[in-house]
Amino acid sequence: MKLGNRSRRTGFTLVEVLIVVVILGILAATVLPQFSQASKDAKESAVVQNLQMIRHQVSLFKFQHDGKLPAEGTADAVAFVNQMTQKTTLAGVPDPANGNLGPYVIGQLPPNAYNNSRTVAVTNGVLTSTSYDGSGGHGWAYSSTTGEVRANIDPAIKSVVEVTKSVNDF
Repeated sequence: MKLGNRSRRTGFTLVEVLIVVVILGILAATVLPQFSQASKDAKESAVVQNLQMIRHQVSLFKFQHDGKLPAEGTADAVAFVNQMTQKTTLAGVPDPANGNLGPYVIGQLPPNAYNNSRTVAVTNGVLTSTSYDGSGGHGWAYSSTTGEVRANIDPAIKSVVEVTKSVNDF
């Protein structure tokens, strides 16, 4: 057997392929958690921004309607949404044709970034934690008695829950 006639194979050896796979695994392990945290931060920011916007619009409604809250004294979510998204009279009655106040929210309520729901659960009385504990499928909880608005979020998401507690305008 002559050494000069030995055939050479081209391609990667198993060891080389394994080294590349290990390097890619290490890169993925360091980069992917950063993307996951960025997604959580974006959701948190969106919920806080939307919650502040809704609270400010409820506050504006109250100011323009002589201290009356949207859907005041009822548990009527439809009345709340209509009063926030349509023009209203000074008495707070939705009247798209003749109302001269509002709308306070253009189109529809913003979504809750954690459950993508735009709906609101309206309570006649003080909000209880079950109104905004992440259950029920609604995006927001609102008290037509106190004007308090909360995001409906699972309490396990502590950072958002703490921020939303401290941003109460009423």
